[in-house]
Amino acid sequence: METKITTMSEANFSDVIIIGAGAAGLFCAAQLAKRGIRVSLLDNGKKAGRKILMSGGGFCNFTNLEVGPQHYLSRNPHFVKSALARFNQWDFIALVAEYGIPYYEKEAGQLFCQRGAQDIVDMLLAECKKYGVEIALRQHISAVESMHEADGNRFKLELNGSVRYCRDLVIATGGLSMPGLGATAFGYQIAQQFGMEVIAPRAALVPFTYCEADKGLSLLSGISLPVQVTASCGQSFTNALLFTHRGLSGPAILQISNYWQPNESLAIDLLPQQNISEYLQHLRREAPKLHLKNALSRLFPKKLTELWLERQWIEDISLAELSNFQLHRLEEFIHHWCFKPNGTEGYRSAEVTQGGVDTRELSSKTMESRKVAGLHFIGEVVDVAGWLGGYNFQWAWSSAYACADAIATAREQNPTRE
Repeated sequence: METKITTMSEANFSDVIIIGAGAAGLFCAAQLAKRGIRVSLLDNGKKAGRKILMSGGGFCNFTNLEVGPQHYLSRNPHFVKSALARFNQWDFIALVAEYGIPYYEKEAGQLFCQRGAQDIVDMLLAECKKYGVEIALRQHISAVESMHEADGNRFKLELNGSVRYCRDLVIATGGLSMPGLGATAFGYQIAQQFGMEVIAPRAALVPFTYCEADKGLSLLSGISLPVQVTASCGQSFTNALLFTHRGLSGPAILQISNYWQPNESLAIDLLPQQNISEYLQHLRREAPKLHLKNALSRLFPKKLTELWLERQWIEDISLAELSNFQLHRLEEFIHHWCFKPNGTEGYRSAEVTQGGVDTRELSSKTMESRKVAGLHFIGEVVDVAGWLGGYNFQWAWSSAYACADAIATAREQNPTRE
């Protein structure tokens, strides 16, 4: 029987194919093309950078002034060190400045675009265009196959009724958060197809929902206040809490959601900046006839104290009538509120996905699979989840750069691999 030989034309062959036109995919594509590598960037959506446009309330918190391994969660907390060191926040800030994009620091080093997230997407697309990246949208990949050809490890992709080939394949498809923007489990499925372990994904940086007993708190929807929230593991965050119709949200809650486990309770200090007992004892000496509700309204939103009174969590008495026992109970309630979430709002409201491709399966220097040469995973699809504050975007930029630099350097050192 005659062997059928498939030839690969310029039209269907790329040095590198990247799947996923999000933050990591776009940045990786531009970095590769800058080094003279033929890159095709494929995405199933109608538009590149969709999640970037939605991030930070439409203003994209693209990095943070302080970035370190301590700002990330992973089964291997050391995995992020190499990539973060090779391309850090200052490197990306320099690129933003080069394009004249105005930005500002919101709080705790968080950098946002002044005009909007479109500036970051436009910058990434401009970089891709400048260096000749092919971007193909609405691409539905039905199969990925490793060909193991004699002249190098090649991959074959079947999509939209056609076939594409490449020597290096980069998976930048993200996690499961924001399914409305086209998020799928594709990246995890590719990893598993090639025998790689995947840490079970879960929604992260996500609001909590009320259990039945707390649903009355929905009356406080829209109220925000500074708190300190602590998970059972001991991790704490001090920032704003926001009451919603469905549960608790706000920066402090989103941060702690990364550390919360189902059926656990959270300890919430509703007044982290001062001690309620000391405040009331001082006020009792100055104004003993002042009612407790009015005293608390000086510290908390009025609607909140009214709900406490209605629920009989506080009493309608003057400060002079406040006993030491009542004062102690109030201190416990305000500084140690025990809140047990019913659950989270899930991927629909999650900003990122925790879990993903096991970092033990990847080289931290190149983001390449240890089992399949030429197969790389970058960005959110990997078991790396950052804190709120620009850290997940920085991981996208850093992991993308590490991957691109490794592929380009290998080609430069072995130019015959064409």
